[in-house]
Order: sequence, then C-alpha cells, then structure tokens
Amino acid sequence: MIALLTRDLRLAVRAGGGFGLGLAFFLIVVVLVPFGVGPQTELLSRIAPGILWVAALLAALLSLDRILALDYEDGSLALLATSPLPLEATGLVKAVAHWLTTGLPLTMAAPVLGFLLHLKPEGYLPLLGSLALGTPALSMIGTFGAALTVGVRRGGLLLSLLVLPLYVPTLIFGAEVVRRGAEGLATTTPLIMLAGITLGCFALLPFASAAALRVNLK
Repeated sequence: MIALLTRDLRLAVRAGGGFGLGLAFFLIVVVLVPFGVGPQTELLSRIAPGILWVAALLAALLSLDRILALDYEDGSLALLATSPLPLEATGLVKAVAHWLTTGLPLTMAAPVLGFLLHLKPEGYLPLLGSLALGTPALSMIGTFGAALTVGVRRGGLLLSLLVLPLYVPTLIFGAEVVRRGAEGLATTTPLIMLAGITLGCFALLPFASAAALRVNLK
C-alpha cells in the first residue's frame, strides 16, 4: 500500500493533475467573487464561508477523472486488480493520494484566501477544521465515482454529475461550521456531522469502489 501511495503521489505531482490545478482554480474563484458581488466588506464576510467551501469542492472535482483513468489507460489498473492487494485497499489508497495532492493543499491555502474575502478572524480555525474533516470525504466519494465511470469514454462529465449530489451534505455541514465559528456560535453539532460523513465514507465506499471496479474490469 505504501508503494502504491508513493507511486500515485509522484505521478500526481509529475503530471500536474492535482496540486497545481486545484490550487489555481481555488485562487481564481475566490479572486473573482469580489468582482462579481462588489467590494462591500460586510457582504463578502457574510458569504465567505459558502464561497470558500464551494470553491474547494469544485477544485477537488477537477482532478477526479485522473484518479483511475490514467491507470486504466496504461493497463496498471488491470495489474492492480490481479495483485495480492485487495481492490478495497487500492480504492482507499487512491482516495488518500487524491486528498494529499488536492484536499490538503486546499485546506492549507484556505486561510489566506479567506483573508481576501474578509472572513472574520473567529472563522479561520473552524475553516481549517471543517476542510480537514470534510475534504477526505470528497476524495473518497470522488474515488467511488471514478470507479463507476472508469473505462467510460469522456466520462468526466458523467463523473461530475454522479458525485455532485453526494457532495451536498459535506458542503452544507462544512459551510455551517465556518459560518457558526465566524459568528461566535457553537460548532460542535456540524463538526460531528461532518466527521460522521467522512468516517462513513471511508467505512463503506472502499467496498463499493471495489465492487464497481470488478464490474467495469470484466
């Protein structure tokens, strides 16, 4: 598993499919928002939690089709399916690699971009916490969607349509954590819900991803 994770990290950095692309899109969305809604500090501060989470979600969505597509095209996925490593573990490693190259950089960059949207100081820690808890779920759900569409020609659009509805609960609770934190309210309940979603995804979706891969690789 460590060897597969290291390989995926190297490929992601070398191909530029995760780290740079996601961060660039995240930055562009956040920078463009003030041009669209105006420079009013109060308005930007109020919508910052939702904008930051939507931008992070869409940035994570950009690289989902690369999670399994490249391995499928060069035959590596077929070799992984016949290796001693279970497909459930393969799906889990793919999700972790995607999070390390996409979700983690987005989480680390979010406070800087929150400053551009005049996010209240009280909201920075909840922003970091919510993204750290929620982005792994985005990666795991995205891996499941990639397993469903692997081998489908031009399946990027289909993949987006499949995973976007599954992303909604994470988006709702993640933005709610930041909003409550910025307003000085208790964030315990949405944080627990967010953690529950992430744990549920990692408990169930590796098996669902493996089942989808076995069907598509037949």
